Order: sequence, then C-alpha cells, then structure tokens
Amino acid sequence: MTVTEPSAPARQVVPAEERYAAELAFLAAQDPGPRPPGWALTPRAVVTFVCGSGGEELALPKRRAGLPSKLVIAPKFVGERALVERCVVTLAGERGLLLTGEPGTAKSMLSELLAAAVCGTSALTVQGTAGTTEDAFRYGWNYALLLAQGPTRQALVDSPVLAAMRAGRVVRVEEITRCLPEVQDALVSILSDRRVSVPELTATEDSVVSAAPGFTVIATANLRDRGVSEMSAALKRRFNFETVGPISDPDAEAALIRRQAVSAVERAGAAFGVDDSVLDALVTVFRDLRSGRSAEGWDVERPGTVMSTAEAVQVAASLGVAAAYLPGGDVLDLLPGHLLGVVRKDDPADHGRLLGYWDGPVRRRAEDGSAMWRRLWDLRGSLR
Repeated sequence: MTVTEPSAPARQVVPAEERYAAELAFLAAQDPGPRPPGWALTPRAVVTFVCGSGGEELALPKRRAGLPSKLVIAPKFVGERALVERCVVTLAGERGLLLTGEPGTAKSMLSELLAAAVCGTSALTVQGTAGTTEDAFRYGWNYALLLAQGPTRQALVDSPVLAAMRAGRVVRVEEITRCLPEVQDALVSILSDRRVSVPELTATEDSVVSAAPGFTVIATANLRDRGVSEMSAALKRRFNFETVGPISDPDAEAALIRRQAVSAVERAGAAFGVDDSVLDALVTVFRDLRSGRSAEGWDVERPGTVMSTAEAVQVAASLGVAAAYLPGGDVLDLLPGHLLGVVRKDDPADHGRLLGYWDGPVRRRAEDGSAMWRRLWDLRGSLR
C-alpha cells in the first residue's frame, strides 16, 4: 500500500512580493529609468505599484518572455499619492522613514508594499514589543557554536537589521514605540554611521559590518502608543515622519472594505454574500463615529476606541462568514452586536456613546423613511 504524503497547506497570508510578483516583474521591465543603488524598481515605478496606474494600461517598451505586453496596475494603498511620493523620496535618499497614525490606517501594509517594491522582500522585519531586546537590532549568537568555536563569523546570528545592512535592503520595524527606549536607541548609531561594530570579532575582517548601498529603515508607530516608550530626540532626527490618516473618500473606503472582506471570507472557504446596502450602513456608522459628525451634519459623540477602516473590514468579514456558515434571517440584524464588540474594547462608557448614536442619527434616519435604518432602529434592544 502506498501512502501519499499530504500536500503543504496553503498560507493564510502571502507576502506582497509574492502576491504581486507579476506586477513587480512587469514594472521592472516597463520602466528602465535610473534607479537608486540596490533598488529593484525606479522610484516612479514604486509609486505606481503602490498607488496603481489609475486604470491606464501600461505597455512594455519591447516584448519580454513570460510577461504580458500590457498591464493595468491595481491600487493597493488607498491614500494620498503625494504621501507615497514623499515616502519614496525619503527611501531613495537612504533616510529612515517613520509612518505614524491611528491604529488601523494601513501603516504596516504601506511599509510592506514599499519594502517589496524597493528591494524585492518585505521579510526583514522586527516586531517591536516591550520584550524586544537590542539583539533584534544588532546581532546575537548561536550558543552551541559559540561554546565550541568561540566568537566566530559562523557563530554570529544576524538580526534582520544586520541582514538588511549586508544586502543593501529595506528593514521594517513595526511598532517601534512599543520597544524600550534603550532598545530603540540601538538604531541611532546604525542610522548615523551606517555600520555595526562586533567587538567580539576584533582584529578580524568581520569586526565591522558596513551598510551596503540601498539599506534603510521603515518604522511604524501608533499615535495611541505615544508616551508608552517615547522616542529620543536623537532617534527622531534620523527619521522623516509621515502621518497616515483615515481614508477621506467614503466611496473609496467602502470599496476597500468590500474588497478586503471578500478576500477574507474566500480564505475562510466561502462566498461573500453581504449586500452592498449593509456595507454602506457599516461604512456610514464607522465614519460618523470616527469623525464625530454625521454625513447630514448632526453632531455625534465620538467613542474612545478607534473606529478604523481595519476594524470595519473585520466586521464586514464576520458578517460574510456568518451569512455563509450560519444562515438564517437578515445579516443586517447582526450588525449592532458586532458594532458593540468594536466600541467596547477600551472605555466602558463607549457603550453609552453607541446607544446615543442610535438615539440620534439612526432614529432620525428611520423617521425620514429609510427602511434599512428603520430596521436598525428596531434592533436597538440588541445593544443592551
């Protein structure tokens, strides 16, 4: 009897450089212009990769085997093109880039896309936490080899930062302000001197690791974490700061939420079956509570929690999974309960603010004759 080995399971998340490999290869061939040292694409092509070609079909200057002759580049980051251009200019100048903003504004996604387009990989990443040590920014040791051989190049374990320096690539530091200040400051000399000393290997050619052309750092920080581990003035000076804000266009936000929710539900093995009207209501509630003012101009008490696009995607995906696997009744009936789960995360008083929103804009829209908002008003009892 022959036993068949099970196939490798599919990955839940595919890195940007693999997910968009066809677009990256096309852009590398389509724009042969000058590139900063170590870059896989021109700066202009990086911006196009992140922001899309605006529906325009780009054409190759000449045929390349394995590539289409024309291709429309889809937008991946919904935000200001000028912001992306400033980020690309910062990286081209080999200066550190710090993306700040409220949670859920796609800072990590933007850093991943930029790293994938600039150097072909987004995998060189340090996740900042209170437990992150200086080794994550410098180097560590393989202690078995260290005991057997003493300090040698073979026993040295490169951090993602050191690996990026050797290869001239982009390293990502997620949630940098979650790291302790003394750990953060390991980056000060790296960003200034562009080299790391290894005292244990003194008198060998490996005692200093110098950054190859193209090396730089993209860090992210949530505004809600301000004061947790405040960055030193010296470290701040070595970064260009760019603030990533919420999506301003409601139609663009709705399209993004639908696109990402559809993808999440399909990964869960089901088809997305939530009506656009339900998603429109979801987007409206999130935008009203986020801004403190409804589309009609009515004042709304803002909750303490962040009503981010990322949270809206999670709610939309949950509605889609429920509709696929637990059908029964109108999926709109599930919306209030999921909204309550979002606003209760930080401040217990946010429950009252959500009820106040129901007693204000939801009730007034119901009185104006909207059947959908009438149904939501009738569901107020499910918020208790």
